[in-house]
Amino acid sequence: MPVPKEQLEVAIVNAATGKALGAEAPSSANGALVVRASPDDGPGPERWRLVPVKAAGGGPAHEDQVYVIHHASSGKVLDNPAAADRKVRQWAAAGGKGQQWLVVPVEGEADLHRIECVGGGGVLAPSDPSDGKGAPAVLREHDDSARDQRWRFVPAGPERSGDPVLRWAPVSHWNGRQSWRLVRSTALRPTPDAEPSFSDLRLVLPRFGCDEGVGRRQGGPTSGEAGGRLGSGPRFLADITGTGRVDLVGLDPARGVVTSSGRGDGTFEDAERFLHRFTTPPDDARREEIWSFVDTTGAGRLDAVVFRGDGVRVSLQGGTGEFAPLGAEPALRAFGHAAQAGQWRADRHPRLLVDTTGDGRVDVVGFHDDGLWLSLQDGKGKFAPVGGEPALRAFGHGREAGGWRVDRHPRFLVDTTGDGRVDVVGFHDDGVWVSSQDEEGVFAEPLFVLDEFGVDQGWTSAEEHPRFLVSTSGDGTPDVVGFGPQGVVVARGRGDGTFGEARLVLNDFGGAQGWTGGKHVRLLADTTGDGNPDVVGFGDEGVWVSRGRGGGDFEQARLVCRGFGHDDGAGGWRVDRHPRYLADVTGDGRLDIVGFGGPGVYVARNLARRFMTR
Repeated sequence: MPVPKEQLEVAIVNAATGKALGAEAPSSANGALVVRASPDDGPGPERWRLVPVKAAGGGPAHEDQVYVIHHASSGKVLDNPAAADRKVRQWAAAGGKGQQWLVVPVEGEADLHRIECVGGGGVLAPSDPSDGKGAPAVLREHDDSARDQRWRFVPAGPERSGDPVLRWAPVSHWNGRQSWRLVRSTALRPTPDAEPSFSDLRLVLPRFGCDEGVGRRQGGPTSGEAGGRLGSGPRFLADITGTGRVDLVGLDPARGVVTSSGRGDGTFEDAERFLHRFTTPPDDARREEIWSFVDTTGAGRLDAVVFRGDGVRVSLQGGTGEFAPLGAEPALRAFGHAAQAGQWRADRHPRLLVDTTGDGRVDVVGFHDDGLWLSLQDGKGKFAPVGGEPALRAFGHGREAGGWRVDRHPRFLVDTTGDGRVDVVGFHDDGVWVSSQDEEGVFAEPLFVLDEFGVDQGWTSAEEHPRFLVSTSGDGTPDVVGFGPQGVVVARGRGDGTFGEARLVLNDFGGAQGWTGGKHVRLLADTTGDGNPDVVGFGDEGVWVSRGRGGGDFEQARLVCRGFGHDDGAGGWRVDRHPRYLADVTGDGRLDIVGFGGPGVYVARNLARRFMTR
């Protein structure tokens, strides 16, 4: 686990004994520290905060990050008195080297660290790991094989905010009569001062649902991308016609591409309109097709780009809003799932449409077995044929290209240096790799930049631990934000293709707090309009939001909408059946919540003004 941010309280637990560091005397007094178990019927382990030591210029005061470790209750700090017995104590802060500690990750152990004293040397350990009553904490000579010199930081539970919901409970009497009284239930509702604040969800269109009689469409993307694999029958939101209004779009494998136009007030037209009709029955080859909707010409209208068996086909949108036929020949004989187009498979080979050069035109990028392949779009809307060699022999599914797996190793195309050209950022077993693109369009050999966010550090899969590249401070430099085993982890981008130290910034939305990829959707979006991305989670009880403070920091989560959640009381929404999005469907500049439920489309409006009725 990365070192926790100083706002987070943690128990410091010894890896060998499972016991926590605490004060021998009352926690407010100066004195010795011990490593002991917490009584079953007593208070939990004592909490600490790790505050980084800053140099005069504001940066780290040491080549590696050094911390002062504060007791969360007493305010005293971890101190080395340099006594002969080498016992460690808590003491009033004095600013000396004996109160500064180097926290070193243990190689090969995802969540363990050594705690070394900067002044006087030595590594923190219990004097006698076998002492069941509590052993004094001492400094010992470093032994790389000694498990009692390794420590785990266990964050305190999240301080979520939500109001309890009352329910009627029966009360039985001695004479057989029965009455009712109000009691607390396990359900929650948003607090009156929750911000952002959302209305109750409302069924706005009895279409595009997955229940019998409304199309039985299932699956689809959950992160807001405009498109999806045809076999899953995805549904999403997009401004199809360029009017500035958000429309509903669905890919029905049996019928074609259909839409319901947005009215701009949070509702949608009842009539379903075909953008493209399928004239042949669906088969296995058709179900492998991947559809995307992007503006390929700069005309302000979305066109359809389809990865078919024989390659990439483009269907331009006409003035009436319908797409032209795909034509007899592909626009690019590559990136398709048939043998003649490269045998690209959806479960192995990600394919993307992105402007790689900053010229305003989307290009085709794909990660195949042997690495990254690229087709640039020219000024006339044509895609250049791919060459005989990949643009980069890395980030591919094959062993010689790194052995990257779709379900374990997310890959992104993002400008990490501010030069207008996208770079490749990938999360492999050992951490983060980056390949920067130069001004000639050449991708450099990948550089290992951060030993975090990888499988070896506990990020077991892309589904369980989503990772994003987004600017958390509004300066345009992308940071890594990930939902890890213990919560939200951030590594700030430096603007040169590398990232700073990974820090645990929020003790929520992680596996330790009960969030799983199979039940919950987690996103980053600016829900308040202040320019800072917020953490948005569709949890058990409904929608939770942790507001971004900027600079990679987030507030504790608050329940903002009692709906769109996994529990039956919050609607019984399922990740594999009910896509959910954040989009401005009312035109007021604030993100609303839109979900494709069983009966149809639901909307919860973002209430920008507090005096509006919930």
